[in-house]
Amino acid sequence: MTVTDDKTVVREYFNATGFDRWQRIYGDGEVNKVQLDIRKGHQRTVDTLLGWLEADGNLAGLTCCDAGCGVGSLSIPLAQAGAKVYASDISAKMVEEARQRAEATLGGENLPTFEVKDLEELGGRYHTVICLDVLIHYPQDKVQAMISHLSSLAESRLIMSFAPKTLCYSALKRVGEFFPGPSKTTRAYLHREADIVKALEADGWHIERRAMTKTRFYFSRLVEAVREPSAN
Repeated sequence: MTVTDDKTVVREYFNATGFDRWQRIYGDGEVNKVQLDIRKGHQRTVDTLLGWLEADGNLAGLTCCDAGCGVGSLSIPLAQAGAKVYASDISAKMVEEARQRAEATLGGENLPTFEVKDLEELGGRYHTVICLDVLIHYPQDKVQAMISHLSSLAESRLIMSFAPKTLCYSALKRVGEFFPGPSKTTRAYLHREADIVKALEADGWHIERRAMTKTRFYFSRLVEAVREPSAN
């Protein structure tokens, strides 16, 4: 399958059955045990990231790009904290859901700017660029280019999460336990942490913080990269 095909599959999935599934998972309605487990895991990743940012000081006025925003699980609390948020997703249905949730939560106060775009189309410059649980849609041979593109948008910090490739998680994925309901999902790519770090360092970053979220069905490695002094 080519990268273009992967992207088409992802776009179509998240504008159709995938939207219905993940809108429930990232919401607060009734879900099954597997979906609830994923919901809790994803929220834990979001909470960890927000904790990092809040520990660094006031978010008011900080420019943030939420690349692959989904239904706004991160964009909305960032805006609530005062950040100036630009958010995008490949799925028009996800973006519309995020916009509606933001308006319901924030009213007219500091609404994020939402757009339908895939990662390759993103432009602009932001203090912090964040890309949560999106690299799972990119094969390893395309990750370096994607990280380089996101790096070109980030002035001071790049934060991303990915499903780590280990013997244990690879085995779980092969037997269909890592991503429940394989017939209902897109192709999932795991990534070695060493490869992600190498790609970041090649673009002038060094790793500041790391965290790992593990539940029964959700596994996500979170890394925060900041600019080397010589790269400023």
